[in-house]
Amino acid sequence: MLNKLTGRKKMSSPEAAEELQHEKIPSHIAIIMDGNGRWAKQRGLPRIAGHREGMNVIRNIVKACNNIGVDTLTLYAFSTENWKRPKQEVDFLMRLPERFLSVELPKLIEENVRVRITGELEKLPDYTKKAVNKAVDSTKHNSGLILNFALNYGSRSELMDAFKDIYEDVDKGLIKKEDITETTVTDYLMTSGLKEPDLLIRTSGEMRLSNFMLWQLAYAEFWFTDVLWPDFTQDNFHEAVKAYQKRQRRYGGV
Repeated sequence: MLNKLTGRKKMSSPEAAEELQHEKIPSHIAIIMDGNGRWAKQRGLPRIAGHREGMNVIRNIVKACNNIGVDTLTLYAFSTENWKRPKQEVDFLMRLPERFLSVELPKLIEENVRVRITGELEKLPDYTKKAVNKAVDSTKHNSGLILNFALNYGSRSELMDAFKDIYEDVDKGLIKKEDITETTVTDYLMTSGLKEPDLLIRTSGEMRLSNFMLWQLAYAEFWFTDVLWPDFTQDNFHEAVKAYQKRQRRYGGV
């Protein structure tokens, strides 16, 4: 079968996975899952149909990450700016964690996946908080892939809160101003305890960060694709990892 984007023969997922260098698998992959609305519009469907279809893709990508040995997968599920969308769409998005986890939680537990949430949870509806907190609690003893949902997350807000907390702790004498380092800032972020992403994937052809992990992605490799998230396959995922493995990461050096 030919890949419509490249014209090349499209490999099956097992073939694509076998071509990867398993000693160079990115430890932490972050994905901006973009294009659900456009996918639905192209088919004359309401935007929520795209979000529903996109939810199904998560299952396949979690499996792909587990199969190749990724330690952490962070998915940008809902940004602090997404509240500006139509109420019907926002209400549907707030129900998605409940719908997804009600079906997938037993599988995640069985596959040793640990669910983590990054974002301002206190501002979410009670039913959303209940669903995600149950998933976090039910998987807290798992030791495999960390599935981190960035939910009601905005990086600028995260950074401002971190700086305020650091300032308060300096004022209280808990830390000294001269001892503040990059590690200090990292420890005050919502993602404290997680490795910084090695690879960022964004679907749908957009090439921007959209207020996502601005501090954490400083030295990540970026991979963009025109494929809309509901069409994103394990083959696309393996293509991104393969591209990552061809790059030389210098971290500002030569």
